[in-house]
Amino acid sequence: MVQSKLPNTNRSVFSSVNALIDETGALDMAIGKTDFPCSPELVDLAVNYLKSGYHNYAPLEGIEKLRKVISDLIEENYGHYYNPKTEVTVSAGTIQAIHTAISAVVRDDDEVVVFEPAFESYVPSIILNGGKPVYMELKAPGFTIDWEELRKMITTKTKMIILNSPHNPTGSVLSENDMMQLQRLTNGTNIIILSDETFEAIVFDNQTHQSIARYEKLIDRSFIVSSFGTVYNINGWQISYCLAPEHLMNEYRKMQQFQLYNVNTPLQYALADFVPENHSFDEVSSIYQGKRNYFLRLLENSLYKFIPSQGSYFQLIDYSRLSEEPDMVFVERLARDFGIAVLPVSAFFHEKTKSKLFRVCFAKDNSKLEKAAELLMSVPSMIVDDL
Repeated sequence: MVQSKLPNTNRSVFSSVNALIDETGALDMAIGKTDFPCSPELVDLAVNYLKSGYHNYAPLEGIEKLRKVISDLIEENYGHYYNPKTEVTVSAGTIQAIHTAISAVVRDDDEVVVFEPAFESYVPSIILNGGKPVYMELKAPGFTIDWEELRKMITTKTKMIILNSPHNPTGSVLSENDMMQLQRLTNGTNIIILSDETFEAIVFDNQTHQSIARYEKLIDRSFIVSSFGTVYNINGWQISYCLAPEHLMNEYRKMQQFQLYNVNTPLQYALADFVPENHSFDEVSSIYQGKRNYFLRLLENSLYKFIPSQGSYFQLIDYSRLSEEPDMVFVERLARDFGIAVLPVSAFFHEKTKSKLFRVCFAKDNSKLEKAAELLMSVPSMIVDDL
């Protein structure tokens, strides 16, 4: 009999929802798949490199040209120079990059602060490396960090704090004040920051993405993980990158060399050619803000409640005026009885929660947003007034 290394981890919620979609044929508004095409120019570049025989292994750290492009992009956007030779590494998707960063520094009994709701890969990576997740719930309705509460949770065993902004699944965005609080909290400690900035290009309402790379006092203790997927609609390419000062990147690369040997070579070359002339974050944010606004307008006169997402392409919806059912039950009923698939927010917590929230992906064409709103608004309320 094999003893599970993750005894409290069940089937991925994404796998479960995909199975539900396959079974019911429900409209998929659950998974973070965009309806928008990849640039034909980028596709042509990838095809050309595939045809030109770029089929051998790339260097462990990624091809030099792409690392230089990433370094230039970060310096242009945030003002800090990461040495492409020693401080930038290309990785095979954000889940791998996050796991590698955790593996690089977390040891037995180290405590790692995780803000909930949290993306589902964080905690298993901590546990597999012998660490102990320490959970802190973000404060609704804005899903913000209570910094005073966090200070009380920090101990001599605290090894790492995992941040995620723009946040999945809530769409909340860290402010400049949050970053100042983080600086004060970690000053004089050995705490490592792991900053998941996958949705850095998608921030709304004239806000500015507060990357760790803007803050010199945080840079020396931090891993930053981001991706080209959300910017160029190439999530399936699974090409991401990690930034870190050399002393941390040395440890990261030690781990990566035994977790994978190569990140897709021709696609790295294609991105290295494409990115320098096509990296307008403002344009990407504008497109998704329009999608968010349109979808929420479609739900304006419904019984659903919501606070507009501040970033990412996800929106939380409160169904408490329609049902008292747990979100897992409500979400399954939406798929089976009303033909729309969404994600229950409780799937992003380590324990059951009473919140009546589900997550919708609005990275869809307008006809699909209209259909989704129509299906959601067809759900009758089960709440009985005591009048």
